[in-house]
Amino acid sequence: MTGKEYVLSVLEQVEKRNSNEKEFLDAVKEVALSLVPVFDKHPEYIREGLLERIVEPERQIMFRVPWVDDAGNVQVNRGYRIQFNSAIGPYKGGLRFHKSVNASIIKFLGFEQIFKNSLTGLPIGGGKGGSDFDPKGKSDNEIMKFCQSFMTELYRYIGPNLDVPAGDIGVGAREIGYLFGQYKRLRNANDQGVLTGKGLTYGGSLARTQATGFGIIYFVEEMLKEAGKTINGQTVVISGAGNVAIYAVKKAQELGAKVVAMCDSSGYIFDEDGIDLPLVQQIKEIERKRIKEYAVRKPSAKYFEGNKGIWTVKADVVIPCATQNEIDLND
Repeated sequence: MTGKEYVLSVLEQVEKRNSNEKEFLDAVKEVALSLVPVFDKHPEYIREGLLERIVEPERQIMFRVPWVDDAGNVQVNRGYRIQFNSAIGPYKGGLRFHKSVNASIIKFLGFEQIFKNSLTGLPIGGGKGGSDFDPKGKSDNEIMKFCQSFMTELYRYIGPNLDVPAGDIGVGAREIGYLFGQYKRLRNANDQGVLTGKGLTYGGSLARTQATGFGIIYFVEEMLKEAGKTINGQTVVISGAGNVAIYAVKKAQELGAKVVAMCDSSGYIFDEDGIDLPLVQQIKEIERKRIKEYAVRKPSAKYFEGNKGIWTVKADVVIPCATQNEIDLND
């Protein structure tokens, strides 16, 4: 059997088992087809069924998350933790709280996390989790109640040497604090290694908050160097307005770029004078309001409904920092 024949046979099997999970199927297909030359060179990998094992999660956990809102109404969300692969170490991957979350998205993220983590050279496996809970518009009290209920179910499946969740979309330092507090209460143990993204005063890491956004810009700068260019003086569009986008903007500006557009799920802002990052941080991180508030406070800025329009903004460098599958062929 050739490498291509093997990969196509496995993909057919994956599609039958996960027929309604587009995001997961797209991710598996992209990775698997890129491995055809590897399987041609190493037929022993085919005999050992390596690809079949990689594409099937070791464990899939789905659970109910009931909580009570400020009006006294019971709400019920769905929680997930996909422990995808622990071949080289404990499962590691973020928790995403967003209304779009479903099994397909969590599985695709967990699958990709395997390879991301292995590239660090550290003994870390791959996993992902989250819920279709939407933190937008919720009070601190409601978010705390949800996080406590979520962790009440999740805690039995995680641990410093088993599975180490982190933050992702909708899960920042506030949510991690609530989750870690509930974990400590339930386990009666101060396991500092069970969650990453904690505050510095209780076991967090320096530069953890900035790491993803800064890392993206360092990577972009290396790509530009290959083309004999630099990000200094370039006009840049960065999608998103969360943790990743904010620190990508910060590092891009530090390296001399002019960032002119950002967005959230409702729309995008264009500021020809360059994005005022402290104002974005005030609106998004402190006041937790929508990005359109930026245009109200900054006369040089314009706000446009619908975040897809951000890709029409003229720029030298475009960096997607919001969510998966942001850019299509038309964009």
